[in-house]
Amino acid sequence: MLNKNQKSNMMGGGNGKKRSLLTVLTILAIILVILGIVMIVLWLSGGGFSGSLFAKKPTPTSTLPPTPVMSVTPSLIPTETLTPEPTITPTPSGPFEYEVEENDSCWSIAEEFDVDFMTLLAINNFENGECPIIPGQKILVPAPGQTLPTPTNIPSDLPLGTQITYTIQTGDTLALIASKFNTTIEDILRLNTDVIEDQDNIPVGIEITIRVNLVTPTPTFAPTSTLAS
Repeated sequence: MLNKNQKSNMMGGGNGKKRSLLTVLTILAIILVILGIVMIVLWLSGGGFSGSLFAKKPTPTSTLPPTPVMSVTPSLIPTETLTPEPTITPTPSGPFEYEVEENDSCWSIAEEFDVDFMTLLAINNFENGECPIIPGQKILVPAPGQTLPTPTNIPSDLPLGTQITYTIQTGDTLALIASKFNTTIEDILRLNTDVIEDQDNIPVGIEITIRVNLVTPTPTFAPTSTLAS
């Protein structure tokens, strides 16, 4: 039989083992509590600790670099350079109006526009070679190459009302023209409203339309001499 000392030793040894196991369990419990708190904090902060422990790591995939896009450099299209065409100044086909300037003379105007001097005087009804012009006055300048018109020869036996074209001569008046062609001033003006602007100043060289033999010519009597008895 065991004595008291042996029993007390056996009981003391069992109690020591129990205390050691309890201590270990307590430490493990504390560790688990701490780990739990840490996991909760990480979870609430978005760290995803619990999921990351068991989450399957993604399999890395190789990313191919993007295929470079070849940009086409636009080629320069040659543009045609247009050469401006020379401006042609039209040559007057008939007399044109000119305003006399300071120090102008009929001779200098004729030289400036390369026209015939006598024709310039004639179309402005300047008689006897005179040139009575003043600055600001408007005169007619003949076209280059224009010369004095020649008299129009009209047959005397034309039918009544025949229309002809007549070129105004130096010294012409409507009265002289009407008498020459057996017509009237009124009929000449009616046929030439777009040509004759001033019936008292008709420029030399313009053409007018005339109806001939509208009136009976007035006979001209030759003067007779009285013989002394």
